[in-house]
Amino acid sequence: MSIGTLLIATHNQGKMIEFTDMLSGLDISLKSATDFDLPEPTETEDTFVGNALLKAHVACKATGLPALADDSGLSVDALDGAPGVYSARWGETATGRDFNIAMERVNKEIGGIDGTQTAHFTAVLALVYPDGHEEIFDGKLSGNLCWPMRGDRGHGYDPIFVPVGFKTSCAEMLMETKNKISHRAIAIEKFKNYLIKNA
Repeated sequence: MSIGTLLIATHNQGKMIEFTDMLSGLDISLKSATDFDLPEPTETEDTFVGNALLKAHVACKATGLPALADDSGLSVDALDGAPGVYSARWGETATGRDFNIAMERVNKEIGGIDGTQTAHFTAVLALVYPDGHEEIFDGKLSGNLCWPMRGDRGHGYDPIFVPVGFKTSCAEMLMETKNKISHRAIAIEKFKNYLIKNA
């Protein structure tokens, strides 16, 4: 099932930049949900897979294009896996998402991040074709939390997450470095291998 144009079902410009960079070697035209002025669906599922599939199906149905959606989040061991699937919602405000507020909440709920708290990022990609066929790809990145927030690159919880084997937070890394090791990079690599096999 070859793909000529792929809809990345996101309005998040930071994610779109990452997808564009990591899929640059493929002969596929990328479009975003913003290009079609699609409404952002309410994430009603309680798993990363469920939310990714929900978003991909909505985008595919609205445009008639194969759609790739991701759901991702930060799971903190000291918080029994929270915020997890609710990561974006921890930053919800009346005027949109503010991840500084979300990171402050993580610090407060833990009782003060001291660098010993372990956590991991999860990314799940759901690919949905117009005929309803589904494929799932996932990735995980383990590390420790840091405080105060460090770096102004990246997005989401990147400023408080230091991957295993690194001394810098994800928000301090060059995009090229992060895009080789991130949870999303791992999931996208699986997606690329799938496309190559099915070309």
